[in-house]
Amino acid sequence: MKKYISLGVLMLLVSCKSTKGLVSETNATTTLTAAKVIENHYSTQRDFKTLYIKASVSYKDDRQSQNVNAEIKIKKDEKILVSIRVLGITMAKALITPTEVKYYEKINGKFFEGDYSTLSKWLGTDLNFSKVQNMLIGQAMDDLKKGKYKSSIEDKFYKLEDLNGQETQKEFYFEASKFLTKKQEIEQMQKNRMLHVFYPNYKEYPVMSLPTEIKIEAFDNQKKTAINIEYQTVNFNEDLTFPYSAPDGYERVNID
Repeated sequence: MKKYISLGVLMLLVSCKSTKGLVSETNATTTLTAAKVIENHYSTQRDFKTLYIKASVSYKDDRQSQNVNAEIKIKKDEKILVSIRVLGITMAKALITPTEVKYYEKINGKFFEGDYSTLSKWLGTDLNFSKVQNMLIGQAMDDLKKGKYKSSIEDKFYKLEDLNGQETQKEFYFEASKFLTKKQEIEQMQKNRMLHVFYPNYKEYPVMSLPTEIKIEAFDNQKKTAINIEYQTVNFNEDLTFPYSAPDGYERVNID
């Protein structure tokens, strides 16, 4: 069950293998304050009403690997619908809103409904709608304007290190041309939990820049889960529907 929730919740992302239209990124060379890095990151345009993505997704853990197709619909700040398909057949759906997460999968005939506290406990990091949406569009998951950060240059990127964390350590990395997110890392060392999100490239659209690919690595007590999502097609500001209904007879499950 957790494998499918990983696919449905963690993977909402983007890509196009062609280099045409890719954002030209720049290495960080001049030292900037944390406030300036944050200001530049949020000055990048991300103004859209809806976003429709068709993506290919690969999943691998210590026991199995799987390749699927995903359809991702986003109504900005309101809801996200993820449909996972195998050979054109919908095998799972997840509906995410600011208040709840709903999910069902056909193979085991199970469904889940709950708030973010349950998923946050399972993933080992605070989670909410904004963080999921931000991860999908390549924005820093946290609201950087509300935190305290140390700025430095590392691996040719601007790095922000969260100074508020005690049990949880957070780091954010940005390229220097448009201050697009290149990497986000969340670690709970005492619990041996880590979540790393990488953005290899971005593509320029008239509406905004989006990641072309999102690589997710989750570690829990030395067990690694790797998720790679590539956006195949992307459309903005269409009239979208968000149909979701768990089939009758499915078994409700809880995540401990």
